[in-house]
Amino acid sequence: MSSAAVDQEAGETGRSASARPFSGFERMVAWRYLRSRRKEAFISVIAGFSFIGIMLGVATLIIVMAVMNGFRTELVSRILGINGHMIVQPVDSPLSDYATMAEKFATIPGVTMALPLVEGQTLASGKNDTQTGALVRGIRADDLVKLKVVSGNIRSGDLVGFASGDGILIGSRMATELGVTAGDSVSLLSPGGDITPMGVNPRIKAYRVSGVFEIGMSEYDSSIVYMPLEEAQIYFNVEGIVQSIELFVSDPDAIDELRPQVEAAAGRQVFITDWRQRNQTFFSALQVERNVMFMILTLIVLVAALNIISGLIMLVKDKGSDIAILRTMGASAGSIMRIFFMTGAAIGIVGTLAGVLLGVVVCLNIESIRGFFSWISGTVLFDPQLYFLSQLPAEMQLSETVTVVMMALTLSFLATIFPAWRASRLDPVQALRYE
Repeated sequence: MSSAAVDQEAGETGRSASARPFSGFERMVAWRYLRSRRKEAFISVIAGFSFIGIMLGVATLIIVMAVMNGFRTELVSRILGINGHMIVQPVDSPLSDYATMAEKFATIPGVTMALPLVEGQTLASGKNDTQTGALVRGIRADDLVKLKVVSGNIRSGDLVGFASGDGILIGSRMATELGVTAGDSVSLLSPGGDITPMGVNPRIKAYRVSGVFEIGMSEYDSSIVYMPLEEAQIYFNVEGIVQSIELFVSDPDAIDELRPQVEAAAGRQVFITDWRQRNQTFFSALQVERNVMFMILTLIVLVAALNIISGLIMLVKDKGSDIAILRTMGASAGSIMRIFFMTGAAIGIVGTLAGVLLGVVVCLNIESIRGFFSWISGTVLFDPQLYFLSQLPAEMQLSETVTVVMMALTLSFLATIFPAWRASRLDPVQALRYE
């Protein structure tokens, strides 16, 4: 529609219609200014870049925040699934009464499991003469059955050999590295062996692999060996005692409330640590990285919003005569300001909604997309050896998505205020002087 047609329609609409805020007349003119014409192609290109920038910025923010949330959720669930939420260790004397103490801890309201443990570092070797470091965890067979993150993820073999006391469980990545499967033997070498007049001899012993588990966290699947508790006590020369008792609770975030009850149930001086203290550096680093990424990616939306400013300023200069004619026909300064405000805000709103849609689609199909790009590039994207998890997680949170949307809309609306104000302050006489 030409400028004359717009002016004619404005005259037919009348002063009363244009006086109403965001009236149909104002929306119509704003929509006409959004539509591309040949002589305004450059302005439309700027508006298109603004739309794409906002869409990609919002989508990237949503995707990155979802992946960061997925990382944290998966890591917490796996770390807390295999490690106790509270660790009780002796101070003055060894834990020789661990069975009785574990029963007392298990009766505390909020405690779901109490597992006595013996731990030690060893060197594992398999059939292919490959060696790798291993953390041996001695645990009772009944307790291992309760540890569903392990007993519920047996990929080959079973728990029969472990329960009988002559078998061990190893992670899937360790089994692959050592070239063994269920039924094969693995040799464990410990530096703390028998004491002789010539010094301490390393202890080496072969164990049959009863089963292979896969937790889904490469650090654990490649390094942990579960051994029957009594066998571990003999192997590490700690017969009759354990090094710690790990407690699992129903609400890990309320761990502080259980500390006094655990100390009272222990009946002796003990040293207590919880999962937050043991992983404080790790989760703090994740939180810092998440906040920094949010701030950096917000700049994408900010740049797109600045493109809206430049595009609208050019549109105001191009439509100077139209604005002057509308003013002379009765359109108020507020009406002109709202027209250009709606023109710029429409780019921000549509771009934000498109970004949310794109972000949701990518988050729902993130693993398939990762596999596709891995196939295209011929390389392993998101290597589990580096990122600990075997799959790329994505967990969208409503509050964060709303925050991203509100931030994008706010920046878009703020970007339209100055050009719209400039349009409303345009002097009709000056604009029409050289027409």
